Amino acid sequence: MLSDSPKGIAPLAEARLGRILKIVAKWLAYFGGVLLTAAAIMTIMSIAGRALIWAGLGPIPGDFELVELTCAVAVFSFLPWSQINRGQVTVDVLVDTFPPRLRAGLGMAGDTAMAIAASVIAWRLWLGLGERLPMGSDTLRTLLMLGDKPYYTETTFILRMPVWYGYALSMVGAAFFAVVCIYTVWRAVNWTIRGQEGPIV
Repeated sequence: MLSDSPKGIAPLAEARLGRILKIVAKWLAYFGGVLLTAAAIMTIMSIAGRALIWAGLGPIPGDFELVELTCAVAVFSFLPWSQINRGQVTVDVLVDTFPPRLRAGLGMAGDTAMAIAASVIAWRLWLGLGERLPMGSDTLRTLLMLGDKPYYTETTFILRMPVWYGYALSMVGAAFFAVVCIYTVWRAVNWTIRGQEGPIV
């Protein structure tokens, strides 16, 4: 069987790590789903409150700020699950006509491009967090490459919620997305060496 093949770079370690990453990615996606559900419910309640102002109700203050935050965090929560399951957009009509080794090689190229993009996104998000995070000593900030401490804490307009909250929560998903992308490159290299894409465990 393909999964028992000894070919590749540490194939047993790759499969074991893949199972762990897939479990974490699934629970992170569940978390994103809970956030989106909460955002949808809050939006409905806020709209209903606007419609029922005559009854003493009203919109939820800062509803759009909370939706903005939850949607950003949810998107980064879904990306690792999509990547580990090869859920990104592909042109299957064309690719399916290619030989198995060429398909595996193209998949590896796509995974490599995604790993580069995910790493750049995580890096830039980290720098953005550093520009807004008002904590940490100068030594610690230099060590973590967060840059200089901001002069003031940037907050949202209505709730006065620090903007760095959204960056920090999104950073968790973005960093894990980069890790998953690097893993999928390893997996794709093994598939290319074997000459055929294997099952996604």
